[in-house]
Amino acid sequence: MSPKDLLLACIVILAWGVNFVVIKVGLHGVPPMLLGALRFTLAAFPAVFFVKRPKVPLRWLFAYGLSISLGQFAFLFYAMYVGMPAGLASLVLQAQAFFTLIFAAMFLRERIRAANLVGLAIAAGGLALVGAQGGHAMTFVGFALTLVASAMWGLGNVVTKRMGQVDLVSLVVWASLIPPLPFLALSLIFEGPERIEASLRSISALSVFAIAYLAFVATLIGYSLWGKLLARYPASQVAPFSLLVPIIGLASAAVLLGEALTPMQIAGAALVMAGLVVNVFGGRIVQRFFAATQ
Repeated sequence: MSPKDLLLACIVILAWGVNFVVIKVGLHGVPPMLLGALRFTLAAFPAVFFVKRPKVPLRWLFAYGLSISLGQFAFLFYAMYVGMPAGLASLVLQAQAFFTLIFAAMFLRERIRAANLVGLAIAAGGLALVGAQGGHAMTFVGFALTLVASAMWGLGNVVTKRMGQVDLVSLVVWASLIPPLPFLALSLIFEGPERIEASLRSISALSVFAIAYLAFVATLIGYSLWGKLLARYPASQVAPFSLLVPIIGLASAAVLLGEALTPMQIAGAALVMAGLVVNVFGGRIVQRFFAATQ
């Protein structure tokens, strides 16, 4: 990977890692479902007028928008609203890698390899340690909802696999047309018109910054740069960079929000990261080991 593209990868990982702190900041002034509606409205408009619609059937576009956009962020935003710390959210959400494996095996008949199972077992132990610490600056409901959000992300990944080759930027932009109305309906039901009006009337500059960051930096710029990297390099060379997202998420939450982990949560975070590393690199390590011994 060239130095320029390596820098682009680092920019994306930094943008996505800090994203969780920005969500927490945004939720201080805007309720979660309204935040989702505003985020995806800005992500769709005006970009949809300049980006061609992806060449995929409409049903798959809706499936992507309802799972990875609406489903993931509805659960994630509400999880963080009811007490999931930003740093731990960035970590627990990475369980999507294992939900993707499970859903791909169920719906696409893809094979789960031994390294995947070992990585899943290690990460599951780490998540159990993190979840057992509910009440230590984290609610169990927030933890559970973040796991559901990661499952929705995993389901969206399988939908993307089912589509085949597709322009990632156009997919993200056009799929962003789908969540705003469901988010707004959820906001009307759970947050009420009075709260929506009050939030919009008294919206702060910090909340506006958070919404703009989520829409433009985390969504449009992040996925545009990531799509360019995937187009230039094999996925196996690009995907491991995503392992840095929870590291940036945990570090930025500690520095900017003063979030601190208990020793048990630190141990759990280490196990989750170890499980992700085994999942990504385990197969190659085993192959090289057997090749060296022959």
